Amino acid sequence: MTSFKKLATALAFASLAAGSALAAPVTYNVDSSHTFPRFSYSHFGLSTQLSSFSNTTGKVVFDAQAKTGSVDITIDLKSVNTGSVDFNGHIQGEDFLHTAKFPIATFKSTQVVFEGDKPKAIEGQLTIKGVTKPVTLTVTSFQAMPHPMIKKPALGANAFTTIKRTEFNAGKYAPYVGDEVRIDIAIEAVAP
Repeated sequence: MTSFKKLATALAFASLAAGSALAAPVTYNVDSSHTFPRFSYSHFGLSTQLSSFSNTTGKVVFDAQAKTGSVDITIDLKSVNTGSVDFNGHIQGEDFLHTAKFPIATFKSTQVVFEGDKPKAIEGQLTIKGVTKPVTLTVTSFQAMPHPMIKKPALGANAFTTIKRTEFNAGKYAPYVGDEVRIDIAIEAVAP
């Protein structure tokens, strides 16, 4: 084999190896300081109440080339912030989140649906109060890029879904206090 053919063969194999490395999925750790699930519901028809959770952890796996991914999120329900210390305790009670027995909620994806190069929906299983139901998160924005400050691969997204709290054994005062609860999540995650 001539030197030129050897060089061409070596370059072809190197190119294939590099392509495989680029196609590998990347695992991102959720940035708890920039990830905030919120929930909103009608309060006796008078107003839409907005609350959030301040402690969320998990992992996101994303492969841009293969258009695949997965999401595994854990929300510390004791980190609920309603805007009132008294109501934070009330909503953690047995009639609602019952955080003494069920301190966390989880979301585990079963499928990430892409539109072009970006996720448009994330189907998965949401567990609250020991009850697991299928939900679909609609992705309203998504960005994967190097983090401008720490120079590591990062991604961010906003997504939402709507659930019925009665289906999760948290339906006290329904329907006067709205049964439908919209969950919005702003998430950022960074590769280690």
